[in-house]
Amino acid sequence: KYLARRTETVVRLTFAKIDEILSDTLPRSARLYRPWWANEKAGTHVHARAWLGAGRRTANVDLTAQTVDFVR
Repeated sequence: KYLARRTETVVRLTFAKIDEILSDTLPRSARLYRPWWANEKAGTHVHARAWLGAGRRTANVDLTAQTVDFVR
């Protein structure tokens, strides 16, 4: 819902901000493995379907800075 309401072409979020939006903590694998952020429509990455369903795809995943861009 958060991403669907945003009008910017690119929404850069920190992992901490995502935790806040979700009222939950991202799984450890999201902080350690870039493939967790893959724009996968099928398979086991159900979380990817959430941002894809909001018309976004991930880009510029920075595990060190703990940021990710969601691009329209």
